[in-house]
Amino acid sequence: MIVLNSIFPVFAIIFMGIVLKRIRLTQEVFLSAADRLIYYAFFPLLLFWKIGRSSTIEIDWAFCGACISAVISIYGVSLVCIKIFKVGDFQAGTFSQSCIRFNTYIGIAIVMNAAGERGILLFGVLIGFMIPLINVLSVATLIWYSGKHYPSAQRNRILARALFSNPLILGCIAGIVYAYTVGRFPAFIDNTFELAGSLTLPLALISIGGGLTFSGIQKHYPQALIASILKLLVLPLTGYGFLTLFNVGGLSLFVGMIYFSLPTSSVIYILSGQLNSDIDLAYTSIVVSTIFSAISMTVALTGFKILAGGP
Repeated sequence: MIVLNSIFPVFAIIFMGIVLKRIRLTQEVFLSAADRLIYYAFFPLLLFWKIGRSSTIEIDWAFCGACISAVISIYGVSLVCIKIFKVGDFQAGTFSQSCIRFNTYIGIAIVMNAAGERGILLFGVLIGFMIPLINVLSVATLIWYSGKHYPSAQRNRILARALFSNPLILGCIAGIVYAYTVGRFPAFIDNTFELAGSLTLPLALISIGGGLTFSGIQKHYPQALIASILKLLVLPLTGYGFLTLFNVGGLSLFVGMIYFSLPTSSVIYILSGQLNSDIDLAYTSIVVSTIFSAISMTVALTGFKILAGGP
């Protein structure tokens, strides 16, 4: 039941977002505004609240180290696949991003349903490490394959913007600092954050569904499918290997496998557009990985429950 209870609500609301867009109850203007509200306000506040209210926060270095090692490994594999499958320079940066980026919104929703408050804390600390790393790898690859010469000052601005202006990172860092220094919220503040949090995830998932674009998917499907196999099959297997190697178990292992089985992030088309890479492949990769992630997350949750009895 943990699989049905954790995954079905998430994909049901994503599907609702698709339907609402098709019947024109939501439109591009609304979805664009919702994306900005979620990314810059509601989601950072949710992460700050969930992490900041913990008075027992500890960083699981083995867990974070295993996840970092797995992502770097798959990043290397993605570069090899660019050569093997003759991915063009225009698609290469997008292809590599599709293999390593993760959808934070879906991740938080699944972890909240399956692993509760302690799981959210582990996931929040993890993404504080992973988002900067993935942004560095993504920007470096996009610039390398862009075919353009970017002055060092411009490269540094792009990288700095990707790293230090990311609201999700800022929310995680602020939450960690608050947890270490205070560790609790007054009841009226806690209730305010809870009310805002109850809006955040449904709105984020509706926005994901409304943003899924199925037109032109056939043209880029082969490359998107290869990227999705690396993201949703090879990465979880590699991640499980590293988690085992680093002796990570229990709830950390559970959250790690959820993280590895997440679909790619919608952020890939933003950086792809900025750095001369293929946004059509980005859209296709988002759609393909989102659809197939229902399988990867089901396998991850079921496999963990069978092998370890669940969290």
